Amino acid sequence: MGCGLGFKKAVGDEIDPERIEKIYTMKDREEYGRLEEILAGVPLECIQMTNEIVEYARISMGGAAVNDSIYLTLCDHISFALERMKTGLILHNALLTEIRRFYDHEYQIGKEALAIIKAHTGIELPEDEAGFIAFHLVNAGMNARDMAQTREMLRMIQNIINIVKYHYQIELNEQSIHYERFVTHLKFFLKRVFSGQEIDDGDMSFFLMIKNQYKKAYTCVLKVEAYIRKECQIELTNDEIMYLTVHIHRVTAE
Repeated sequence: MGCGLGFKKAVGDEIDPERIEKIYTMKDREEYGRLEEILAGVPLECIQMTNEIVEYARISMGGAAVNDSIYLTLCDHISFALERMKTGLILHNALLTEIRRFYDHEYQIGKEALAIIKAHTGIELPEDEAGFIAFHLVNAGMNARDMAQTREMLRMIQNIINIVKYHYQIELNEQSIHYERFVTHLKFFLKRVFSGQEIDDGDMSFFLMIKNQYKKAYTCVLKVEAYIRKECQIELTNDEIMYLTVHIHRVTAE
């Protein structure tokens, strides 16, 4: 890509390398076939919109790592969403509430993406599409194998929060900084669970101190641990239990 790359050029002409601003390549050779299929089936404008949205997302997320596969998946999704809109077929996003609650930053980027799409095409996509775009960003940021894994993470975050609310018989203040930090911790915690990584520095003394100091929170974490064991067939390390205990104590002590 580059400004004026093809100006006054015919098929077969050489391109001035000094005008080239970006070159996109596929590292995964298995994606070549899908890339060709998508590029052949979507208009250039859709590719340009996708590029603009991804660049905006990278800047908005402070340069956070985003899997390059998003260029493929998001372009494909936007193209299909525009086709559906033209035929009057609107898909409801069943996870929109959860996405807004747990991935608000990505959701706000999704809303900006809708503005970018409208500026290019004049088509105003519904709010549900902001959630779908946010979903793609979350998936790319996790380097998840597929969307199903991201949906599973959303489900598990909600279930863990429900365990805490049921254990304490309270409603959590979703506007508080401790709630925000707790949800952020759960995102990274579950990301480690799905990737097989774990935190364990072997400091048993600190673990025992937290266990004894925050007994109610620790009891709650044991329920969370049982849930994780049932869902993912893994045992949490003492460090994971300790960090969860601290976060649960803080979010419930307000």
